[in-house]
Amino acid sequence: MRTAGWSFGKPEARLAVLPAIAVAGCAMWLMLPQASDAESHSAATPPEVGRVTQDAPRTDDTAATLSSPATSAASTHANQAATTAAAPLEIAPPETVAPAGSPLDGLKIVSQSWRRGGLGSKALVTFTLRNANDYAVRDIEIACTFTRRDGSHLTARRRIIPDTVNMKSRKRYAGMLIGFVNVNANKAKCSLVTASRI
Repeated sequence: MRTAGWSFGKPEARLAVLPAIAVAGCAMWLMLPQASDAESHSAATPPEVGRVTQDAPRTDDTAATLSSPATSAASTHANQAATTAAAPLEIAPPETVAPAGSPLDGLKIVSQSWRRGGLGSKALVTFTLRNANDYAVRDIEIACTFTRRDGSHLTARRRIIPDTVNMKSRKRYAGMLIGFVNVNANKAKCSLVTASRI
């Protein structure tokens, strides 16, 4: 059967021609000229420049600036830069909360002394704590360092005081057992390590 003037003999031949026609169509479509990105940007720039210059009040300086395309583009970039620079000033910075101070900031050992006990091997420390904080503190840990007469280190001991020191007050601890120390220890120096806020 013949249709439209000519025909291929077998159905297989018809199917073989279809891909060739599709490839030829794609090749022709790719060869057509298209607008580049630079042309599309340059075509979009003049109306935008015109709109920006219409919004701005015209003075003698701006009229002279609008006379050349390069200076008008530069003024557009300057306006955009000024807008961008002004934008962060309008945004309010997040509120910063001052970190809560450590309980040790207002806690201090005012006076301290020590003596030996238990056949000379135990250290008994007497000291006074002053709490200048606006809150009470408890579970105060102290560290005591014991040295010889020449200042060389011998022993270090820590002790947690399971007691509460009220706000704006002092508390004295007499003869508190810190632990066993070297028999050659001659001096002791205690300092605060940690405390818990109540």
